[in-house]
Amino acid sequence: MAARDPLSYNDYTVGWICALPLEMAAAKLMLDAIYPSLPRPPTDQNTYILGNIGEHNIVIACLPSGVYSNISAATLLSSFQSIRFGLMVGIGGGIPSSKADIRLGDIVVSQLVDISRGVIQYDLGKALSGGQF
Repeated sequence: MAARDPLSYNDYTVGWICALPLEMAAAKLMLDAIYPSLPRPPTDQNTYILGNIGEHNIVIACLPSGVYSNISAATLLSSFQSIRFGLMVGIGGGIPSSKADIRLGDIVVSQLVDISRGVIQYDLGKALSGGQF
């Protein structure tokens, strides 16, 4: 088989966002092939793994270990402008309630509703020791 030309940012149409490096390691194992990295824009601090599953070119994105932010997806989309389909797959906590009994290990699929894009951030902090938030 002939060597394939290197892919560009515009060749990737599926974005897979991981919140944790451990999730990124698991996602990498799902790829059929892993492609060489592309030069990273100076404003982009995400870590990327490029590859494919079948005929789909996929970019897996994660913030570097120890960095917490909610801009990973926005940066991914500014660097890889041909993304048509996005996934956020990872380890989630449970959210049991009387309306929706969601527990660790459940699969949750978002749905577009009115002005919601399907993903809603509901926590803007982290509980720390000493009762600090």
